[in-house]
Amino acid sequence: MKFLFLKIRVIWRRFRHGLQARYEHHADHAPQLEVLMRRADPDSAWHDRANWMIDVAEWIRHQPKVSLLDAEGWRRVKHQRVRAMLDWLDAHRDIRRQVQNCLQKTLREASGPELFSVTGLPHESAFFSELTERAFKILLPRHLSPSELPTLFAAMFPDPDDAEWLLELDQELQERLWKLAADDGISHTYWQQIEEALTYLTTVVVADGISPAFRQRLEPKMPLQATPFMALRREMEAYLRAAPYDEGALRSARMLIAVCQAQTDRIYAHLDEYGVSVSLVYRLERMRAQLGRMGRLIDVRSSTWKAQPATPETGRVQLLLADLVAAHHSRSSVRSLVRRSFALLARKMVERSADHGEHYIARDRASYYAMLKAACFGGIVTAFTVLMKIALGKLGLADFFEGAFASLNYAISFLIIAAIGGVLATKQPAVTAPALAAKMGELDTVDGLRALLGETAMLLRSQAAAIFGNIAAVIPTMLLITAAFMLMFGATLMTPDKARAAMHDLSLVGPAPLYAAFTGVLLWLSSLAAGFADNWFALRRLREALAHQRRLVHALGATRAARWAAWLERHVATIAGNVSLGVLLGMTPVLAHFFGLPLDVRHVTLATGTLVAAGASLGWGIVATPAFWLAVCGVLLIGALNVGVAFSCALALALRARDIPARIRRVVFRAVLRRFTASPWTFFFPEKAVSASVKPVPTESETEEER
Repeated sequence: MKFLFLKIRVIWRRFRHGLQARYEHHADHAPQLEVLMRRADPDSAWHDRANWMIDVAEWIRHQPKVSLLDAEGWRRVKHQRVRAMLDWLDAHRDIRRQVQNCLQKTLREASGPELFSVTGLPHESAFFSELTERAFKILLPRHLSPSELPTLFAAMFPDPDDAEWLLELDQELQERLWKLAADDGISHTYWQQIEEALTYLTTVVVADGISPAFRQRLEPKMPLQATPFMALRREMEAYLRAAPYDEGALRSARMLIAVCQAQTDRIYAHLDEYGVSVSLVYRLERMRAQLGRMGRLIDVRSSTWKAQPATPETGRVQLLLADLVAAHHSRSSVRSLVRRSFALLARKMVERSADHGEHYIARDRASYYAMLKAACFGGIVTAFTVLMKIALGKLGLADFFEGAFASLNYAISFLIIAAIGGVLATKQPAVTAPALAAKMGELDTVDGLRALLGETAMLLRSQAAAIFGNIAAVIPTMLLITAAFMLMFGATLMTPDKARAAMHDLSLVGPAPLYAAFTGVLLWLSSLAAGFADNWFALRRLREALAHQRRLVHALGATRAARWAAWLERHVATIAGNVSLGVLLGMTPVLAHFFGLPLDVRHVTLATGTLVAAGASLGWGIVATPAFWLAVCGVLLIGALNVGVAFSCALALALRARDIPARIRRVVFRAVLRRFTASPWTFFFPEKAVSASVKPVPTESETEEER
């Protein structure tokens, strides 16, 4: 049994580490090189020769997991191994001929166009197809075959750092490696395959460039034959027919590539204005990568040609190989694909949320009191929402229907609050945080920091006003509702057992804080849904479509249809955000219960109304009990976590979408903390007009010190 266990352990270690264990010690190169080089057999099968090439590359690039050398030191070690290998082969001419024949035969049989036209480039037509392919490539083993040279290339250079040491190879080593691995026939063959790769890439770029999705976003509008993509096809054909060193054809090809890249910038600007499509962003990123690869291949083809025919300048080949390594590892990353494809969408959603968030910031005393009044309206409506929630709980519905009706109750209440101009406090952080991030992106001077601190104070005052107004209105309204219920029906709104259970659910000692933090995430997700709906409405141009829809115009008239379409464009984000928040608050506990997860939601305004209803049902004596005050403290913590988590999630996304440096964030956070310590009341209550000009702000020297 012990022998079997040890054997399994050895097999697992071999499977995990591959062939790296052979090269743990590199003090003496000669024995390892002799064993490795004598394995080269030109008469063996292609797979055996390919695996031998992978072993050679592994011997050159291998480094132990624990080492005293830094990255630069290990790059020098790899260069020394390359030099040692070439010197050893020069000293053993018979083995050198065998190695040279093996390398050249392997490369001659391999197919090259895919290496230049596919490696490191997304080639699927849609985003989710590319995402699926990358996931499968990570999970499934790779197959080596002569028709898949990119697979051999990826196996020889499996580390992203390989591009760096390849770039640092000196000219002498490059020329010696080229003479060892290639002859005139191989050079000419790969030169032709570079031309085939250019033809393929040009065809793909032109197909995307003249597609309706691209053409309708190009300004100014132009006929199909006049687009720069059609001109790129003609110029590339002329360049490939001309000699590699034809300067006129070379300049025309490079100029058209630059023009096509400029066209992609115009399409990006169009997306920034009219809405973002993940699919279109993916195709744009693919086109930009393909145009960049075409420039690299043109550099190799048009490089200085030496006396020997079809022998390119090794420096150009070196740059191309390093670019292939870096691009391959970038393309292999699922995370990089998602980040690039969703970055513009995230920024657009953040910008739209920032536009909506401007309406929720109280900038003076008058707007502060207006916010307080609007929050009172929201608190009154929320009290009736709590009443409907209690009534639904008494029906004894199945979990799904209880969640569905709860979602409907929340969504209708939130829409009513928005319709009457009310404010729900916990919805503000998710839309006001992007507005703060927008100001942070403009921070470059001391005056900018001073303005940002004022913006932060106004934002937090707005949050405080909304919370104060919600709580100040929901408590008396809930008391009036409870009293009216007792007068009409002669019974309390909640039974004693239900009231005690509700109070226990809000207790500070329990899972309520965890549920409150989770609810903050849901509040942030609802803001994302609002931004997504706004972006989708703009992307599909629904305002123009609805304003000119024949049946709608016939029913309402042209003026009313246009007015209704404009109203829907202004409020689609509000509607989507409120409905999505209602569904998230109502259905999340049901889905969590279905999967056996102990998750629930705790919303501060709803929790306050529930606590008031439970306390009124139990009588005034409950105020003297510890359970009541634990519930009160729990409600206060719920409010802090609702606002804090939603604000943190939204601010983190906004900062990432706008690429705000970490240094700027640290400066801002420290300055805000310093101002809060100096005058905390300015973050909760409006300042007087006379004191507005003497705000405590950091001095220029303090700011420079923080930087």
